[in-house]
Amino acid sequence: MQSELIERDRKVNWHPYTQMKTARHIPIIRGEGAYIFDANGKRYIDAVSSWWVTLHGHAHPYIAKKVAEQLNTLEQVIFAGFTHPVAIELSERLLNLLPDNQEKVFYTDNGSTAVEVALKMCIQYGHNQGVRKNKILAFKNGYHGDTFGAMSVSGRGLWTAPFGELLFDVLFIDAPTKENLSGTKSFIEKHASEIACFIYEPLVQGAGGMLMHEADDLSELMKFCRSKGILLIQDEIFVGFGRTGKLFAANHLSAQADIMCFSKGLTGGTMPLGITTSSQKIYDAFYSNDKTKALFHGHSFTASPLACAAALASMDLLLQEETQQNIQRICKQHQQFVNTLVKHPKIKNVRQQGTIFALEWKIEEDTSYFSDMHDILYPFFLQRGILMRPLGNIIYLVPPYCISQQDLEYIYFCILDALETL
Repeated sequence: MQSELIERDRKVNWHPYTQMKTARHIPIIRGEGAYIFDANGKRYIDAVSSWWVTLHGHAHPYIAKKVAEQLNTLEQVIFAGFTHPVAIELSERLLNLLPDNQEKVFYTDNGSTAVEVALKMCIQYGHNQGVRKNKILAFKNGYHGDTFGAMSVSGRGLWTAPFGELLFDVLFIDAPTKENLSGTKSFIEKHASEIACFIYEPLVQGAGGMLMHEADDLSELMKFCRSKGILLIQDEIFVGFGRTGKLFAANHLSAQADIMCFSKGLTGGTMPLGITTSSQKIYDAFYSNDKTKALFHGHSFTASPLACAAALASMDLLLQEETQQNIQRICKQHQQFVNTLVKHPKIKNVRQQGTIFALEWKIEEDTSYFSDMHDILYPFFLQRGILMRPLGNIIYLVPPYCISQQDLEYIYFCILDALETL
């Protein structure tokens, strides 16, 4: 069955981030809790939450029940001219958890589109008031998605090279440190009159290699941008819903963003959904008798009742005391493991933020997403029943919150084994 599915897949499917000529994709036919099972019955621990989306484990019965109930009530309705109870409730409950300046919710389909909307809000915010600001400020090594706007504000590299001339104008800065903040502020001041907004991944730059910066440094940079009239877009698509050890990265910061973006863990990994929230100030710039000042953006499945039901169920689970205790347990286990690795001769750097763990394997060349270490490490862990998707020579863990202490210890053991034998 496994080989048959592989062959059928190769004939018809084109997979993401993949050179298909050399690829082999493992058919997964079932998921349960922290595990996925292939067509031969082999079990894998999902150590990366299937691209960082699975908060509570696979095929969670509570989420499945709530989605099934919604499917038998209202599966879809156009969100232009209509609304529905689950979208209203999800917006109310999410806003209640976010910083108090977040007042409005705009629904989209995924993380990239949540970012696209945020960028359009900021550009049109000025346009609606007769102000022309058309540059964006963003971190080097950032990642915000693969649509053109989101790609434009992400780090440039080999994967964006074919589209380089089509990406719009972005000013890139280093993630903040106490050492570079002064220089960064000077650079921003020179261009402040042109900058519509600053978009950033707070605390952890995920796809860039799990690069981490301090909350105090980011807060200071946010406050400086605000003082210069630059709008702030906080991309919590990866770090939201408990990944940093708190409900949101915003809970670590002493400054507030104007706009926030969410996806990935929003539905507990059940189905796609994107959300962009905004302050009342942003919303008011579009609120007018002039129809041309409206935000002209939408999707066929905007505020999908099914996805909203899944998100509400995931939020129920996230706020349970057991889940919060599991998050803190994972944080502590990661920290203890970090302490055992800090002086290992094969490790260039080891770091952790909440439930996110990363180590940078020391190699002769510079750290890179395209490092051949991926081709060594990926099968090493698969053979040991662990789904881990190294970012080149960077190993990282983003486990579902239901993962057991024993499974985490086994993963740590296998990482140590890799360090000793590879």
